Amino acid sequence: MFDFGPILTQTLESANSLLQIFGLSLNWGHLTWGVIQLGIAILCFVGARIAAKRVEPKLEAKVRDMQFAPNRLRLVAVLLRRTHLFFFVFALWFAVSALRALTWDSRSFFLFSIANLASAWLIISIVSRIIKNRTLARAVAILGWFIASLQILGVLSASVELADQLAIQLGEFRLSALLVFQGILLLSFLFWAAFFLSRLVEKQFQSLEDVSPTMRVLVGKLSRFLLLTLASIIGLSMLGIDFTALTLVSGAIGLGIGFGLQKVVSNLISGVILLLDRSIKPGDVISVGNTFGWITSLSARYASVTARDGREYLIPNEDLITQRVENWSFNDPYIRIEILFGVSYNADPHKVKELAVKAALAQPRTIRTTGEYQTVCHVVAFGESSIDFTLRFWISDPTNGITNIRGDVFLALWDTFKEHDIEIPYPHRHLLLDKSAAGVLHPDAPNGTAK
Repeated sequence: MFDFGPILTQTLESANSLLQIFGLSLNWGHLTWGVIQLGIAILCFVGARIAAKRVEPKLEAKVRDMQFAPNRLRLVAVLLRRTHLFFFVFALWFAVSALRALTWDSRSFFLFSIANLASAWLIISIVSRIIKNRTLARAVAILGWFIASLQILGVLSASVELADQLAIQLGEFRLSALLVFQGILLLSFLFWAAFFLSRLVEKQFQSLEDVSPTMRVLVGKLSRFLLLTLASIIGLSMLGIDFTALTLVSGAIGLGIGFGLQKVVSNLISGVILLLDRSIKPGDVISVGNTFGWITSLSARYASVTARDGREYLIPNEDLITQRVENWSFNDPYIRIEILFGVSYNADPHKVKELAVKAALAQPRTIRTTGEYQTVCHVVAFGESSIDFTLRFWISDPTNGITNIRGDVFLALWDTFKEHDIEIPYPHRHLLLDKSAAGVLHPDAPNGTAK
């Protein structure tokens, strides 16, 4: 029979050597009670799930009968979706209290840590879901869970010391992993605060009717630039970075600009401006000059625009700043397509309008709604040989093509008009020769003279 004893002993010794970095140790008693506590935690989790399935539908029914403001309703929904976590945390703490009452406190340490981690996860999940920005909410959840886990496990100080030891020396400046982590956190918070304050300033100026629209935009851009610059300076100063060390770097940058890097720097600055003012973003459908397509990525020097034929255009950021750019999906992805056509004067224009709208709505890509994005057809002119109409409809997926949906609607109009005997006229030309107005050439007359 195979003996697992030496393998378990060696595994225990390896785990102890790793735990000694954080000042911890592990023996057979810890391992036995750890398995027991893990089993209790699993039972608590299963019981919480079963209890939540029975209680949550009843709570949801009561909440639907109540009247809440939108913000409070969002909070209630977040809490309701975490009913199982509430039961799980309550069961864990009850089990910890029971173990401490029946045996030594050390035999409930693992379960105590699980209860703390579950409580931290419950709080972090609620806070992160309240934040509307998904990226920020995800960052808060990951960061909060990481720090809380290290603190609960008692290895936060050891992890901080280990991160501080991972460093490189750059002259008189010492760059460590801890400094990089602190810099990311500090600058992220300061930049978020700068954006928040700039939005407040911009909203305040937008409400001032005495200030011109141009001045409102200018003040908003300047406030954002100044606040971001101030946030950068404050953040670097708090990190202990000496600005005099940047003198050589700034001089080299100035020299490079003077020797022909104007376009490179211009594209870099233009890229920063595009990211700050959010005039374009990945996924937007734009038209620049003869280029039409959707933005797949934004880099420091150029924007990648993919056309319908599969070709990818790399447009410099400077061109997106200086040239006229048509953003088809700046505020929303909906775009309006207009089609002009004409029918014979023998047709009923009221019926033509109805049939044209039905033909456009028959296409699966056409938005079927009322209000701002509804499909309409209007008479625009009484032409020489036709009654002229314009058909306007909306789509929400311009990346799938504009010409193809326009062609599909034209074909649908053709089929509909053929089915209802509505003629699409085209101009006719008749050539009339008036013999009385000029002499007729006689074939027998000399030199082709008129008779």
